[in-house]
Amino acid sequence: MSRSWGVVLLAGALLWCPHAGAIEVAPSSAQIEAAVQRGTESAGRRVPPDRLYAWFGSDDELQPRGFILSKLVGIAVMAAHFALRGQSPTEADLRQVLDGPSLLVTVMIFGDRPNFAVNTYVVMDQGGTTIKPVTVRFDGSAARTPAWPNSPAYRAKVVASFNYADLDPWAKTRLQVFPPGGGEVSVELDFSTID
Repeated sequence: MSRSWGVVLLAGALLWCPHAGAIEVAPSSAQIEAAVQRGTESAGRRVPPDRLYAWFGSDDELQPRGFILSKLVGIAVMAAHFALRGQSPTEADLRQVLDGPSLLVTVMIFGDRPNFAVNTYVVMDQGGTTIKPVTVRFDGSAARTPAWPNSPAYRAKVVASFNYADLDPWAKTRLQVFPPGGGEVSVELDFSTID
């Protein structure tokens, strides 16, 4: 790993794991209803909707972290946002999430320049099979961390979308981050802990 990048990605267990299984590509009506209920109940307890994401890494803002947004997690998050406004998602709202072809994975990486994340690339490895993303977006100008001007001075978000049709939702998965300055940072993801 390149020192100039100071890119670190913490291999951590996913923090949110309400049940066993795998990422649900075609959720049932009962699963959709349970996700809506989970989001609505979370809003009633004033839990911020972003806490419903499938998080990995640390809660410390100077430590690496990321989250996965699957269909059912997306529905729970959406239901929480609606509930906080005293509303419920419509069938069309739910259908928009359910028809989405991609799993979103967001990772925070750290570096020493504002543009350090430009052209960062992300892939998944599932048992030796490389899954390429449909899209990768990254912060062109990273935000300063509270440690600035010391290291890690900047934090950038990298968002990769992976086509569900390319993934095995039951397979052991390694997320690999390739910063343009060289090196590879990877983290194991356990799809059995999210829906």
